[in-house]
Amino acid sequence: MSRTVKYASACLALVAVVLGLAALFMDPRGLFGVLAAAAVTLPIQVGAFGALAAAPAGTNRFLAAWVGGTLVRLAVVGIGGWALIRAGLPRAPTLLGLAGFFFAMLLLEPAFLGLGRTRHTTDRG
Repeated sequence: MSRTVKYASACLALVAVVLGLAALFMDPRGLFGVLAAAAVTLPIQVGAFGALAAAPAGTNRFLAAWVGGTLVRLAVVGIGGWALIRAGLPRAPTLLGLAGFFFAMLLLEPAFLGLGRTRHTTDRG
């Protein structure tokens, strides 16, 4: 199973847990705002991760994927948030959902990218 598929599965599990908790504490309208935020963020975040995972770490391609993904996420929070609110979704749950899902999914990335894992050798000199 590829890193991107594993990452997407973890993100989907995160979304399921958050939606389950939100269902306990929110009214249906607010829950729909969180659900819409999840539907927007999940494919964008997984796509950005896929681009990052495909680029060798420490290269210009990796940096471009990282910067590009960051800019896309910022644009989605701004433009996507505006569009979802214009569509009649509640502001707080929708915007907090967008920003919160992106943030939480970003925190999962290092575990699946494998950055920071180095081979340790012992010096027997």
